[in-house]
Amino acid sequence: MNYATIKSYDVANGPGVRVSLFVSGCTHHCRGCFNAEAWDFNYGKPFNSAVEDQIIEYLRPWYIRGFSLLGGEPFEPANQAALLPLMQRIRRLYPEKNVWCYTGYDYELDILAGKLGPWEVTKELLRCIDILVDGEFIEAEKDLTLRFKGSRNQRIIDVRASHYADEIVLWDPENEAEN
Repeated sequence: MNYATIKSYDVANGPGVRVSLFVSGCTHHCRGCFNAEAWDFNYGKPFNSAVEDQIIEYLRPWYIRGFSLLGGEPFEPANQAALLPLMQRIRRLYPEKNVWCYTGYDYELDILAGKLGPWEVTKELLRCIDILVDGEFIEAEKDLTLRFKGSRNQRIIDVRASHYADEIVLWDPENEAEN
């Protein structure tokens, strides 16, 4: 797997100051995508243990509130297995930090339906994520006033609450301290 960039101080992709990893590779090819260069699976640099260690180090300071995983497309089957060890390590080392993930896939129709590669890998990746922003970016639905998403069709899903409720629970910014 390759990655496009790492932001060690990101305030646009989730609440608070965060570390963000933008992976390479996306088959959605959304019109108007802000990161179209990352559609190419070969774009950027190789993701390896040294890169993973750097991300872990970036997450260390107390003021870093969480980690955001974006793309490209993190849930592409070709990316999931490479990301899982990092995500599990973040959960183990920083349980107090929240983890957000952005995907163009639909949570129920694609991810929970097991359409994205080996279900065991997808399921473990989901266990590492607190908040999932799902849905393809739709240029006609673009709205610059939206918080943490680009188009009105996208949802900000509280993955843990949804799992326990056995239904979709949308993220409530009023409970932001919990996420």
